[in-house]
Amino acid sequence: MIEEYLKLGSLNRLKISKKTPQGLYLEALDGDMVLLPNRYIEDNMKIGDEIEVFIVNDSEDRYVATIKKPKYEYGEFGIFEVVGKTDFGYFVDFGMEKDLFLPFGNTNKNLKIGDKVIGKIVYDEKSDRLLLDAKLSRNLKKAKNYERNDEVKVLIIAKTPLGYKCIVDDMYEGMLFDNEIFEDVRVGQKKKAFVKNVRNDGKLDLSLQKIGSRDDVKEKVYNTLKEWGEMKITTKSNPEDIKKYFKVSKKAFKSAVNELIKEGKIIQENGKIKIQS
Repeated sequence: MIEEYLKLGSLNRLKISKKTPQGLYLEALDGDMVLLPNRYIEDNMKIGDEIEVFIVNDSEDRYVATIKKPKYEYGEFGIFEVVGKTDFGYFVDFGMEKDLFLPFGNTNKNLKIGDKVIGKIVYDEKSDRLLLDAKLSRNLKKAKNYERNDEVKVLIIAKTPLGYKCIVDDMYEGMLFDNEIFEDVRVGQKKKAFVKNVRNDGKLDLSLQKIGSRDDVKEKVYNTLKEWGEMKITTKSNPEDIKKYFKVSKKAFKSAVNELIKEGKIIQENGKIKIQS
């Protein structure tokens, strides 16, 4: 089982307890020990120091510490590349020396080396090791207890005709809609997003900007003007230029500029916007 003080597949802060020919032994709060092999030891590591390490299974499925960090940790969804195949399943790269095993029973797809697969890193109690589970439906729940504009972390997993499908907080499914995206988005990215709506099916509609955050746009326009002095991006500019520099729609930008003009903070004339002197 995954211990409370020595967490497999996660970062752990452990105390250097003793030195051996094989490496340093690190001690958890409950007294459990794990080896940090010689190849990971750095010159500044001393007995009694606390260091941050990642705990993985070695080639014999024993717990071992490393200072390397994986692409994804236990409990996280990710996009993994298939790097090997056996009679029992596949191996995928997750940034560590030992690849992560994906059993045939944990996927509905027939994969080949080089394919990308979406899955969640899970713990198998029977073998006491980490595995990949690519059956998404059994690892996703119906979202609840979210409010409008709650901040969430998302993993972009697929492009659809409507936008981008996401895994939200490693538990739920969500969607970013094309007509509301004003920055570069691609499959595999991790991003911060905001909840727009919790749908009846338990999925989430998302936005990369806070909903109704007109004051945020105003502040960004005004601060940009204070930095630049003036700018040629105006309410008559191409929507793509506005999107590139301010990551908002032309409508939101125009509204913010007009409010700043009414407040007497800026002026727009001769194809430029300037701070009101």
